[in-house]
Amino acid sequence: MKDRRTVDELSIDELEQILRIRKREARAERLRHLAETGRRPPASEALDTDHGTGLDTPGGPGIEYESFLQNDPHEGRPRSLRDRLLLGIEVAAVIGLVALIGAAAMTIRDINRASAAEQAQAVASLPTPEPTPVLTTVVLPGGHTPPTMPGGAQPNLDEVPAYLRPVVEQQFAGPVIVPTPGPTAPLRIRVPALSVDAPIVQGDGWEQLKKGVGQHIGSANPGSTGNVVLSAHNDIFGEIFRHLDQLEVGDEITIETQTRTYTYVVNTTRIVEPTEVSVLEQTREALVTLISCYPYLDNSQRIVVIGTLVE
Repeated sequence: MKDRRTVDELSIDELEQILRIRKREARAERLRHLAETGRRPPASEALDTDHGTGLDTPGGPGIEYESFLQNDPHEGRPRSLRDRLLLGIEVAAVIGLVALIGAAAMTIRDINRASAAEQAQAVASLPTPEPTPVLTTVVLPGGHTPPTMPGGAQPNLDEVPAYLRPVVEQQFAGPVIVPTPGPTAPLRIRVPALSVDAPIVQGDGWEQLKKGVGQHIGSANPGSTGNVVLSAHNDIFGEIFRHLDQLEVGDEITIETQTRTYTYVVNTTRIVEPTEVSVLEQTREALVTLISCYPYLDNSQRIVVIGTLVE
């Protein structure tokens, strides 16, 4: 029986079913027309009707098969031998690249392992460090036995603490490395009250004090903030500081460099033990410290004279 309902009386599902039927009929008519004109493709290449919806047609509804075949001529055709060879070459290249990267990674890993093993062996062969005393200055410079003693004046190792004596002996036995004086290093000292006029050399070891007044290595240069430490003997090698104990507060000490002369004024005189190395320390003031053995021909102590920079 023919359905006489109007469009408005049909449900949405019924309308969609009618639309699918109309599309399927239109497509069948279009295929028949193409077949009659000799343009229909082989059955294996016929369009999938997808249950009559036409939604998966490659060209979409309303597109002629001729146009579809022109746009995609290789659709549905088997791969040629050439295509298969190219695909095989590409796959082989990818596999080769992956293998090359893997081999490189393994080589780097082996190199790192070998290096780590060698380094560990080198570390294991290192000697175990043993505690040693940190030696800076253990006694004040200039110490020596009196020239009146049997054998004459010699470096007095008895002033050095027993546990450090072997190290100090090695220092006396080896060469002394002294810095090359720069333009601001002290070159000459004058003490008018004592009639002292002497050269200044770098270093205050046994050999340096034979040549004049020695500047303690590492002490400040004249005119700068800090402590200029100068030493000389009192009873040998010219007895430069023979009368150091006669200096009084207010006496002047002048020190010359390559560029200018600096004047210090005495403010302190002290008698200290040879181990009182604190007088060598640097200061926040511009000072000069003169050191010599004391008393004369005994040398069991040190005399220390300190002056302040005035110009």
